[in-house]
Amino acid sequence: MIKKYKNSIIGASIVAFVLGMINIKVRLDGVKPMLLGERFLPNIGGWIEIALISVYAAYVIHKMITTRNTAKWRKLTWTIFSVVFFSQLILALLGFDMFLMKHSFHLPIPALIIGSSIYTLQFGFMPILFLSTVILSGPAWCSQLCYFGALDLQASSGLGKPQKVKNKALLKSTFLIIVISVAVLLRVLNLSYLWTSISAASFGVAGIFVILFYSRKKKMMYHCTTFCPIGTVLQYVKYINPFRMYIEQSACTLCMQCTPTCKYDALNPEDIKAGKPGLSCTYCGDCVSSCHSSSIKYKFFNVKGQKAQNIWIVLTIVLHAIFLALARI
Repeated sequence: MIKKYKNSIIGASIVAFVLGMINIKVRLDGVKPMLLGERFLPNIGGWIEIALISVYAAYVIHKMITTRNTAKWRKLTWTIFSVVFFSQLILALLGFDMFLMKHSFHLPIPALIIGSSIYTLQFGFMPILFLSTVILSGPAWCSQLCYFGALDLQASSGLGKPQKVKNKALLKSTFLIIVISVAVLLRVLNLSYLWTSISAASFGVAGIFVILFYSRKKKMMYHCTTFCPIGTVLQYVKYINPFRMYIEQSACTLCMQCTPTCKYDALNPEDIKAGKPGLSCTYCGDCVSSCHSSSIKYKFFNVKGQKAQNIWIVLTIVLHAIFLALARI
């Protein structure tokens, strides 16, 4: 029995340990609790939340390591994460400051991870958080941990064949350059916080427009694969992580059944023939169950196949569960 649920037990234990250390350190420092439960029930609320989140992580890991369930549970848990995040955002905007990570509000727009760092010339909390996810689980930020990404996935779901993104490389580079250029310009001109907020909010609104109109129409995650500068940066920095996905060409029949399952435009015929997903691949694993020859696999150093996939799922769900437990606005 223990062997059957080993991955779930390991994941739950890591979640409990990390959240426990966060809870203890915050108490010792005497700052605002990072666990929401602790804010509602001081002294015991945090520990109750840790127990519940750990059980949740164990259950999700148990479900996701069964390959046929991976896509379903990824979508469900990512949606839960997004709903919790935006619910906290709405409550914070309504004046309930207990939902703020700190005592001030910041715009929750992914592009600001890059733009804000350039504008302030400071490497703050969000860039550190983002890079830590890359180090631990590669590109999982864009398949399980980004609040905007879950909206993009929902919009691109439904009946219809995903349409290939045209001029993807050009568009991705253009939007990244725009974000960097605007951040530099705002700093050089030393414009007020109002103008920086307007610029950031405008980019966020444009992203929602892309999700609602392009992703929904094309059945492809256009925001994540084309518009979001974080996605563009991630497709290169993810290689600092040892996880990889590859296509075993000796087993692949070139049936192309995996292509329609990829919402990241990473399994086009040229990618499959090359033996590896395209740069925009986020290791989400949705394609694995669609491969009748089982030729799409994970790799972690010398570990391959299901074992490597299980390691990736455990690490990713651990991050997902920890993020879910914290106040993030």
